[in-house]
Amino acid sequence: MATKSLERLILEFNKLPGVGIKSATRYAFFMLNQSKEEVENFIEALHTVKEKVKKCTICGNFCESDICDICSDSLREKSIICVVEESKDIVTLEKTTKFRGTYHVLEGRLDPLNGIGPNELNIKSLIQRIADNDIKEIILATNPNLEGETTAMYLAKLIKNFDIKVTKLASGIPMGGNIEFSDSATISRALDDRVEI
Repeated sequence: MATKSLERLILEFNKLPGVGIKSATRYAFFMLNQSKEEVENFIEALHTVKEKVKKCTICGNFCESDICDICSDSLREKSIICVVEESKDIVTLEKTTKFRGTYHVLEGRLDPLNGIGPNELNIKSLIQRIADNDIKEIILATNPNLEGETTAMYLAKLIKNFDIKVTKLASGIPMGGNIEFSDSATISRALDDRVEI
């Protein structure tokens, strides 16, 4: 039987996505067996990331300055924006080294059943970016599930008013799958075969 403090730690680990009670217990006992210095380093890393990491004022990606490295990179193609649901999707897309444009993070997807509508997403700043800049193409890289497809269709209708090319990732990412868990070859093919919608 675990002590109260150990039970609390297990419950905290159990709050992490994809971590069941068995994994949470394993993590808690792992931390218990670490030296005080190793635990303090872990705690400091958590504090530092919460203090230093913020959202890019242009795209909404996580960064440690006002503008992320991708938005500030003069070699990136600023006229092409790839719209993703979460910052973690950018990491996956960047691993392919195929895409040289910029990104826009929605911070989620439309999900009316759970109270997530257009006002809860980072859509207004996307529309403002399109209105204020010479954008040639928007790539909708939402996940191929019901919520992702609904979000893509909603955005496509909004963006069509600007008379610019709107594409989405082609097949390669299975319906119901997540960009985060797709391999680089699959993402590369999806970027290459994107289609206008």
